[in-house]
Amino acid sequence: MKLVMDVHFDAEGANAAAVAFDDWAAAEPDKTYVTRVAAVVPPADAAPIKKPPRGAPDLKALPGLLQLLQDHALAPEVIVIDGFVHLDAQETPGLGWHLHQALLQATGRTVPVIGISRKAMAVTPAQFEVVREEETAPLIVTCIGIDLASAKARLRTLHGRRRVPTLLKRAARLAKGNGGN
Repeated sequence: MKLVMDVHFDAEGANAAAVAFDDWAAAEPDKTYVTRVAAVVPPADAAPIKKPPRGAPDLKALPGLLQLLQDHALAPEVIVIDGFVHLDAQETPGLGWHLHQALLQATGRTVPVIGISRKAMAVTPAQFEVVREEETAPLIVTCIGIDLASAKARLRTLHGRRRVPTLLKRAARLAKGNGGN
């Protein structure tokens, strides 16, 4: 089983969602999962939680992704996330890298993580770009546990006539509470 995962935050917390599939070209998920994550409240004496500076990894989604995997006892062979695994060509760790490391530590097994982003960072080289449809902006692909060429090939295989793959859109809608439709 492969998973596309996403997290959506609201005032009370977050929804972590995943769509499971076996075939990279699948138009529909085999199964969907959602976990509600309570709001993270900093201790009274701590500084308020702020968005990290540009170029630093935003890890606020990590607990939700891990909780979803644990709540549903999921052991995927590969995970696709909406975000970065590495922030640059020097492999500065991003959300996907931290997810990979947390799973390795928790389970002792390596789970490849493929990160797909709609926007490049200023330091993102062209080697990470994938064009899925002519005359559209490229998607950015970063990965760990799988080589970049294989990750890019899988992204090209994912179903969807437009720039963003169908299952990535479905996971995002599910996380937003729209039932994934």
